[in-house]
Amino acid sequence: MIGRLTGTLAAKTPPQILVDVNGVGYEVDVPMSTFYNLPAAGDKVVLLTHHAVREDGHFLYGFGSEAERFAFRQLLKISGVGARTALAVLSGLSVADLAQAVAAQEAGRLTKVPGIGKKTAERLLLELKGKLAEAVPAAAAAAAAGDSRHDILNALLALGYNEREAQAAMKGLPAEVGTADGIRLALKALSKA
Repeated sequence: MIGRLTGTLAAKTPPQILVDVNGVGYEVDVPMSTFYNLPAAGDKVVLLTHHAVREDGHFLYGFGSEAERFAFRQLLKISGVGARTALAVLSGLSVADLAQAVAAQEAGRLTKVPGIGKKTAERLLLELKGKLAEAVPAAAAAAAAGDSRHDILNALLALGYNEREAQAAMKGLPAEVGTADGIRLALKALSKA
């Protein structure tokens, strides 16, 4: 398998680039997050890669960081998500943003990515839950905060508040509030409204 390419960036035609490695040109598909950080054509480039072999050919996908490649591979493990969809997700969201969206279970952030509908976004959130925290160190803290926020929201909904009221009450909560304190503070805010 090809795990990394080091060579000269020969051409850039989004979302594909051509990397010349000692006279051999490799066509590599990259997410836009990697594409924007590439050097100018003719400069040296180092990419981590994912090599996929399918019936219709061999495909190389390149990434500027290990976190991007890890997230790409996690996305590919989800049934119904192919390389194009995974690249679209990583083009529309940074790995940190994706990890935060998963931790907070925010389907709305994923549906902003072209080609991702509500059902696909919900499936991605379910399948990726707990899997991206190791890719992004800050995501571990966000996952804990996201879990408590999710629990607070569910508690408010169970108590009979609608989603709009619950979200409004949660806006004033401290970033790293625990579930019990969060529910108490949210109920206090709702009683004043």
